Amino acid sequence: MDISQTLAARAYAQPRITPQPTEMEGGGAFMQVVSSFTETVAQGEAQARAAMTTGADPHSLVTALAQTELAVETAVTIRDRVVEAYQEILRMPV
Repeated sequence: MDISQTLAARAYAQPRITPQPTEMEGGGAFMQVVSSFTETVAQGEAQARAAMTTGADPHSLVTALAQTELAVETAVTIRDRVVEAYQEILRMPV
């Protein structure tokens, strides 16, 4: 027993190597989608701000807000499907 306790104590004493995130295949595509989403939302906010302060073109405001709404609805749909898949995995018997 003494030997196993010594081995366990040595194993716990060693520093743990923390895995570093690596870019997976297709990870660049996901980052591109996320940056496109944030850019669309930022453009919608900029158009709304411009319409309130300087009286910008209402047609461009409506277009920007429609694009922003579509982007947010898409992100919510993706989130809902990921949560649903996670819940389905949790329901699987072990």
